[in-house]
Amino acid sequence: MNKLYHLLVLWLLGGVLHAQQDPMFTNYHFNSLVFNPAYAGANEHLTANLMHRQQWVGFDGAPVTQTFTVHSPLKTPRVGVGFSLVHDQIGPTGAFDLAASYAYRMLIGKKKNLKLAIGMQASLMNWHTDILEINLEHAGDPSFQENYSRWMPNFGVGAHLSGSRFYAAIGCPRLVENDLRKPSEGQVGLNAKTFRHFYTALGAILPVNGDQVMFRPSMLLKSVGLGSSFRTDDAFKNIGSPTALNLDAAFFLRQTYWLGITFRTAVQAQKSSSDSIDFWAAWCMRNGFRLGAAYDLTLSKFQNAGRNSFELMMGYEFDIKVKKVASPRYF
Repeated sequence: MNKLYHLLVLWLLGGVLHAQQDPMFTNYHFNSLVFNPAYAGANEHLTANLMHRQQWVGFDGAPVTQTFTVHSPLKTPRVGVGFSLVHDQIGPTGAFDLAASYAYRMLIGKKKNLKLAIGMQASLMNWHTDILEINLEHAGDPSFQENYSRWMPNFGVGAHLSGSRFYAAIGCPRLVENDLRKPSEGQVGLNAKTFRHFYTALGAILPVNGDQVMFRPSMLLKSVGLGSSFRTDDAFKNIGSPTALNLDAAFFLRQTYWLGITFRTAVQAQKSSSDSIDFWAAWCMRNGFRLGAAYDLTLSKFQNAGRNSFELMMGYEFDIKVKKVASPRYF
């Protein structure tokens, strides 16, 4: 096993390193339902999106993630529903997460020109390992003597506020913290569990040249463990994670092309560290299809190995004629 594989195994099974468990995305604007159920139906018509992310290309066991989301308003515009499927594979561990979302939307403000959506989500995750296939230096290590598979129900909440030129959102897709591995009393083994992830998103759309050139600054803040047991449980006292921040600047050209750049960094009180600078683009076709791609240039110590990441995306906007005439979706 190479050094990265050792790192990933300790990260996922031991929980002794500073890391976030939820997968990250550069094209998160097109994948918002994954981290906020209140986004269901936000596009005002049926929308589907498929995404593939390959992180640290060339490293054995590096994270690979696929997501599929579909969401739509119902006959009443106040209600939106959505479904998401996430497959995440990191080294010898993998997870399938199936979620159903419900959002209730209402107009607020003196002029009723703001839309507030409150969302709820129910999900079922299968977490599994294939650690018996790992070649160990110490074959008798008791922590690596059997594979694991767990089915874990969960639920989440979120809120999404938007106007014609801005949005603000907060979501927690999984509120319940589940034990993945916990040794029996008196036994030696590794502890592992899931922790809550909170997402805060802000953004605005600013016209530069009418509707032919629009500028969208935005940010996504991801924090881990607010109110989590790792703050009080001795088994997890050495676990933590820096808050992750995505700062994004994008241009929407001729109501068709997105061109964007993202800076991703860790935010800590004592020491912050840059993770990557990301370039992305999307083509929104007139027939409703959407294609996109992203390439992340690593700024952390992994750059010494020349390992970067990429994403591919494909989506479809149903009832595109209504979308184009009434209200183009900027977020």
